[in-house]
Amino acid sequence: MTAFIFRRLLTAIPVLLVLIIVSFVLMFAAPGGPFTSERPLPPEVMRSIEAKYGLDQPYWKQVFDYVVGVVTRFDFGPSFIYKDRTVNEIIASGFPVTLTYGSISFVVAVLVGVSLGVVAAIKQNTWIDYFAVGVSIGAQVLPNFVMAPILVLVFTLWLGWLPGGGWNGGAWQNIILPVVALSTSFMASIARITRSSMLEVLNTNFIRTAKAKGLSQRRIIFKHALKPSMLPVISYLGPAFVGMVTGSVVIDLYFSTGGIGQHFVNSALNRDYSTIMGITILLGALTILMNLLADILYAWIDPKIRY
Repeated sequence: MTAFIFRRLLTAIPVLLVLIIVSFVLMFAAPGGPFTSERPLPPEVMRSIEAKYGLDQPYWKQVFDYVVGVVTRFDFGPSFIYKDRTVNEIIASGFPVTLTYGSISFVVAVLVGVSLGVVAAIKQNTWIDYFAVGVSIGAQVLPNFVMAPILVLVFTLWLGWLPGGGWNGGAWQNIILPVVALSTSFMASIARITRSSMLEVLNTNFIRTAKAKGLSQRRIIFKHALKPSMLPVISYLGPAFVGMVTGSVVIDLYFSTGGIGQHFVNSALNRDYSTIMGITILLGALTILMNLLADILYAWIDPKIRY
């Protein structure tokens, strides 16, 4: 396992390098730039600005200098749009917010989704199963960009129970609606995968043997059936967590939480190259990390797997 982790970490280095190079190529291939506007700047002013940020250098040198700064100093450079802020400061202010409600959404989605899937499998073809499947289907067809305005409309404008935006230092009143909007569709997917996997495991020979020995249903479910039925769920959790973080773009726009998603959208609209690059590298590294953790957890649950 140690050798597998080491190999995956080594593989992450060229993946991130390719990500940086491709991002650079795509940004510079688009027309315009971060300092272009309806009223063009004088050529001498534009040359001075480009020299200040190193944009007058060849592409390969810009990429090389950027990679060296990230690797040696973990420095993503200054923002092209926010003159008094660096990309590190922008990430430091927005990422903790996104990570907070993203992690809470992940925990809620896993707990509710797994519980709903297990209950539906145990009570197969009963009203409980139909109810759980109906809830899952309904939640699956309501992505976060649909759930967010519905939640604001109902719980803020109609009922007045919860604030419809803002962060307020992470107060629980401000977290509830973003968490519900972000976790609903992922919860439905986890419930559906758990139900299918649990039904498959409950029909295996070792479960029949456990029933023949007279073990209680509670012991059969939690001791023998739950762990192997989690294998497909584990393979989904890594991308799901990253999806909740990257899906925060919609949440930040609707609820004005000040998370990293809103900075990502603004940097894309304003062509703030350095901010786009910093957030892209952060999300790429997070994707690699979460997939690695999912693989480790997968091997821990199923001892037959050896990397």
